Amino acid sequence: MLVAGWIVLAILTLQVRPGATIVAVVFPPWWGTQQVFQAAGSAQAAIVGATALPTLLVVRPDDHDGLRRLYGAGAWFVMDAQAVSACIGR
Repeated sequence: MLVAGWIVLAILTLQVRPGATIVAVVFPPWWGTQQVFQAAGSAQAAIVGATALPTLLVVRPDDHDGLRRLYGAGAWFVMDAQAVSACIGR
């Protein structure tokens, strides 16, 4: 129960807020840095910053359809960048 509650809390906390212009994107862990940057670029997302994890990028999708394109490019999760930065101390 404790683990399930923690997972639900993490999902709710890291959800992308409506109107968010900058998001954190998680790509598959076996992808290299070059493949992650290419995927973000193919989704027409401007890269705002990289993190210590090579498969976690902070990006700015270019319009309302940007999140769908990020998922189409291979993103596993799209999260609130402010919540992620609070968790990792950036």
